[in-house]
Amino acid sequence: MSENYRTRQERRALKENKTEKKVNVKSKSSARKLFKRIVFIIFMIGVIGVVAGGITAVAFILDAPKLDAAALEIPQSTKVYDRDKNLIAELGNEKRTNITYDEIPKVLEDAVLATEDVRFYDHFGIDLFRIGGAIIANVKNGFGSQGASTITQQVVKLSFLSPEKTVKRKVQEQWLAIQLDAKYSKQQILTMYLNKINYGNKSYGVAKAAETYFGKDLKDLELPEAALLAGLPQRPSGYDPYKYPDLAEKRRNTVLSYMEMHGKITKEQADAAKATHVTDYIVKKEEKTNPHDAFIDQVLEEIEQVKDLDVLSSGVSIYTTLDPNAQKFVEKVLDTNEYIKYPDDRFQAGLVVLDTKTGELLAIGGGRHQSTSYFATDMKRQPGSTAKPIFDYGPAIEHLQWSTYHQIVDEPHTYTNGPAVKNWDGRYKGQMSIRDALADSRNIPALKTFQEIGPSKSREFAAKLGVKVEDRINEAYSIGGFNGMSPMDQAGAYSAFGNNGIYTKPHTIRKVVFPDGREIDMQPEQEVVMKDYTAFMVTDMLKSVVKSGTGRSANVSGVHIAGKTGSTNFDDETKKKYDIPKGGIPDVWFTGYSPDYTISVWTGYSEHGKGNYISSKSSGIAKQVFKVVMSEITKGEKQRDFTVPNSVVKSPVVKGSNPPKLPSVFTPSDQVVYEYFVKGTEPTETSDQFDTVPPVQNVEVNYDNEANKIVLKWQYDEKLLERVSFVVNTAINNSNFIPYWSGKEMTVTITDPYPESLYGFEIVVVDDTNGENVSEPVVANIETSIFDPLAPVNPTDPENPTEPTEPGSPSNDNSNGNGQNNNKKPNPGNGDTGNNNGISEEDIEELINLIRQ
Repeated sequence: MSENYRTRQERRALKENKTEKKVNVKSKSSARKLFKRIVFIIFMIGVIGVVAGGITAVAFILDAPKLDAAALEIPQSTKVYDRDKNLIAELGNEKRTNITYDEIPKVLEDAVLATEDVRFYDHFGIDLFRIGGAIIANVKNGFGSQGASTITQQVVKLSFLSPEKTVKRKVQEQWLAIQLDAKYSKQQILTMYLNKINYGNKSYGVAKAAETYFGKDLKDLELPEAALLAGLPQRPSGYDPYKYPDLAEKRRNTVLSYMEMHGKITKEQADAAKATHVTDYIVKKEEKTNPHDAFIDQVLEEIEQVKDLDVLSSGVSIYTTLDPNAQKFVEKVLDTNEYIKYPDDRFQAGLVVLDTKTGELLAIGGGRHQSTSYFATDMKRQPGSTAKPIFDYGPAIEHLQWSTYHQIVDEPHTYTNGPAVKNWDGRYKGQMSIRDALADSRNIPALKTFQEIGPSKSREFAAKLGVKVEDRINEAYSIGGFNGMSPMDQAGAYSAFGNNGIYTKPHTIRKVVFPDGREIDMQPEQEVVMKDYTAFMVTDMLKSVVKSGTGRSANVSGVHIAGKTGSTNFDDETKKKYDIPKGGIPDVWFTGYSPDYTISVWTGYSEHGKGNYISSKSSGIAKQVFKVVMSEITKGEKQRDFTVPNSVVKSPVVKGSNPPKLPSVFTPSDQVVYEYFVKGTEPTETSDQFDTVPPVQNVEVNYDNEANKIVLKWQYDEKLLERVSFVVNTAINNSNFIPYWSGKEMTVTITDPYPESLYGFEIVVVDDTNGENVSEPVVANIETSIFDPLAPVNPTDPENPTEPTEPGSPSNDNSNGNGQNNNKKPNPGNGDTGNNNGISEEDIEELINLIRQ
């Protein structure tokens, strides 16, 4: 039985095992089928994608423009318009110096091909190796991050296509490049490229560039010169050897390295060429011939933001922000002595005029007798004290909610690392408000402010205003000790203070319109970079600079202006080297703004040298230029003031109180200042510093001999009259003072005073709400004349002269007409308080007899 049992068990197990195997076989079969389906689906998606891509590519190609021989040879000029859409310049239609392939020197061809397209003679218009590298880069960094354009493709872009980075344009570009390569020889294509490309400084084509920069023909180019030209087309304005010789030299050296790497020159040749300096072999730049040259120079620099656009041959229309009248006036101010008497011809000045609300550049003064915008937009100099609102007080109000009254002590002080900092006048003014510290351009309060907010917050605040700063800044930034800023940088930063904390990058271009009607909006986005209370409070402090501080001579009557002065110093080594006299300085700034316009002016010399310093006589030129230009552009315009935001409160403060306290009713008006506070931080506690009632002022006492009366009067603060009353005590011939009169009037008249007597008056002010709170008494004295009883009082009865009457009661504006006052007090005399004066008739007769004797 057991065997039969085991046999049944084995048969059951065998059966179960066979079932499991069948299940496993079915599972594996299903998995294989699923995998095949997934592969098939992916394959079909790929096929569909290829087909769709092919169809799309064909559609792009069919929509591509045709090769036009005329467009390849004759460039379309670019038209530039001012803010009112009036044509001011046409670029690219100037005389060109076109060349043939035979005129291209070998050294130039090698430099261009090594830099732009090393496999130019090997590909068929597109370079598959470069395309592969660009695809990888674009996958990693996003479409358009790296190009793979050959020289052939660049000719196509410059002649037929827009600069937009889209798949459609790229497909069309590659298709046209293949067509171009098939239709023209490599030599013809290279010649087209060198005749078309923009080399900056209105140099259209390589032959014109050689003439502009070196004053020579192409055939005479040397290796360093050829390398410089080959590197310029990437960024003609950015590598301008006149404006940025260091950057131009760096770019040239990059080209030389490419030439060495690709075997065009030896290492020795590359090193020798790199040892030369760009400034040694470029010729002097031509003087400007057009009043708009400086402005257009900045337009050309900004247009480089549009990649792959040859502004001089693309036929685009550029609509700018130029105000031609302002530009013409700025040029006249700089280039003549009609408005400003400049010390010498080497003296330079740069300025920009900006729309405070929009950031639009209205005019650019690129320098005296200059054809570029360099001294206005590209030069970087230490800003001096014009940095203080940006790096010190602006961040302090923004992050610490300081008021314009915030107290700070101007005293001997040092940088954190030890060196002492000094004020411009070498003095210290003690405790003062940050308003006064900024108005008087005190360095020590500025440094203390920077130290309190910290470099991180200061840098962050400045960076939001478009100021290019290092990742870490030091304490010297607090007083402008860094390189540097341009007038355009400063105007952009300051305009944010005048625009409720909204920053707009300064710009010259509104839009670019292509021949086919497409547009590119070039206006930058506006950014809120600070609280509105920060912008307003800094502005109000800067208004004090112009009203009562270091910027007074820049003020324009009728225009609400906020602004700041700034100057820098020579180091000891430079002073000694060039024999700079005491007081000579390298840079003077003034940057200011109204609600409508912002102007920043720099003055100085292009480089250090013998006699190149600003003396005390010419240190005010920056402010003069600002005033002349601001006066002109605001002429005839209705002026408005800066709007006070709801986030601030104007509060009276007792001068010198720290923390700030409200004035009491008795605080003298000359001890009260009005300052702005962030709402919720204004003072609430009243000062008790002046709780004592102030005495009367300007007391006068006069005796009228003919009328025989004494008039006593005084003055008092009108704001306190409702709160106080006056008490007059009197004394005769140095007797004790006794009460005589009280009331609210400020004039008392004593009729019929005693003759030949010394009257003393004591005036006391009493607080109506607290009778014990009285002022210090003010005493005044007057002596009456001798009374002559023989002179008849009644001339109609000379035989019966009227005898003298008793001295009367005081009268005032509220008298009842008979010499009596409603607030009647005892008459002066012996202290009695009856209805007479305490002197008998017998005493009077005796006095008369003594006089007669």
